Amino acid sequence: MDTTLAKGLNLLDWLTRQQRACGVSESALALGLARSNAHRTLQTLVACGWAEQDEAGLYRPTLRLFELGMQVQAAVDVAARVRPHLAALAAASGETIHLARRDGGDIVYLDKFDSPLPVAAYSRIGGRAPAYCVASGKALLAAEGLDRPALQALLGRGPGLGRLVAHTPNTLTDIAALQLDLQRSAVRGYAENREEWRLGVCGLGSPVFDVRGWPVVAVGMSVPASRCNRTQARALAEQLMGCAAAASSALGFNPDRGADRGPSSCQPPRPARTQRRLHETA
Repeated sequence: MDTTLAKGLNLLDWLTRQQRACGVSESALALGLARSNAHRTLQTLVACGWAEQDEAGLYRPTLRLFELGMQVQAAVDVAARVRPHLAALAAASGETIHLARRDGGDIVYLDKFDSPLPVAAYSRIGGRAPAYCVASGKALLAAEGLDRPALQALLGRGPGLGRLVAHTPNTLTDIAALQLDLQRSAVRGYAENREEWRLGVCGLGSPVFDVRGWPVVAVGMSVPASRCNRTQARALAEQLMGCAAAASSALGFNPDRGADRGPSSCQPPRPARTQRRLHETA
């Protein structure tokens, strides 16, 4: 092992975690280095652009670390990271499971697992749906905590532009009612779609957070209305939130900084030979 490189990396790691400027002596003491060695290492970090020295002679990391971290984050295939957790939820619940990302006022389906049950609700990878009337979209809107003007602007309904488009009689078309629903969703940790996008199809959605604590995607569950009364929905929501928590951990989210969602527990239902498909999802 290159001990010189290891010392430099250890010092950079320690310096970053202090969240303040530090001196040579303090750095040397913290890492068990000779003062001359610590000074030489810090000067090397400065020369390479990883640290900077202020007028008082103290050192702090530069934004180069942030830039590099963002490049690593952008390279992470979110769908691949969370797919095992989606698969586990699909097996445990027996319902159609999908992963969605918000794109403006819509959501886009990134991945899915179809239900094996006789009556199933389906999403289509690459398909879109209005964020305000599907559960995964509402979960992301709730987690983002937008105020009313921002929510109106996002959904293309500024002051004086009227109500949102109704896709079924159950669609929440009033911004105030939608915002209240989103606030409730944020408190309980999941959102509901009660036949608001397609009649006969309900949905549940819970946000997935990345290492920054940002809601980047949502796990959605599409359920025929015949299998989604209040009691059934609460049981499915517990499984869903457990999946979302596990997916968040896979993306580096620290659960100490967010809501703790319990683990999934139900056994998978028995598959059936035939299926009746309902229109695209929740």
